[in-house]
Amino acid sequence: MFGIWGGTIGHIILAVVGLSAILSASATAFAMVKWVGVAYLVWLGLVALRSRGGSFISETVQVDTSSSRIFWQGALIALLNPKVAIFFLAFLPQFVVPDAGPTWAQVCLHGFLLICVSAFVEPPLVLVGERLTARLRNNPRLGQWIDRSVGVLFIALGMRLALETR
Repeated sequence: MFGIWGGTIGHIILAVVGLSAILSASATAFAMVKWVGVAYLVWLGLVALRSRGGSFISETVQVDTSSSRIFWQGALIALLNPKVAIFFLAFLPQFVVPDAGPTWAQVCLHGFLLICVSAFVEPPLVLVGERLTARLRNNPRLGQWIDRSVGVLFIALGMRLALETR
């Protein structure tokens, strides 16, 4: 959750600096970010498919996994998603009022307000996910079925992203 928020802060900074506009306008920049995202999703899918009996679930959400690793995974997922950059570019400027102060400050404020709203929505989802994960760890057969399903889902999402034109 904090990693995703960190990635979101990165997108806010990019929107303020105007790099989101470049990403949106530049087919090459968009394609680069897109293909890095495709590779990451396909890699995650292959890891999940090759796991044995729920080990992908255990490896990715174990309590003893380092917090910094989880943080950076979430931040990279958020930062490498070109649709998030385009969302910020299309969404945040709608709320900029010309005479209400510097544009960059307004974009920052609205971006951080999105994170504040997420702070109320996401923690209950994380807690429910944590309890569900604890139950899944105790059932290797179900874990293996979920690993395979998640692997196929990640690869399918990667392929869908690969076919995306904008």
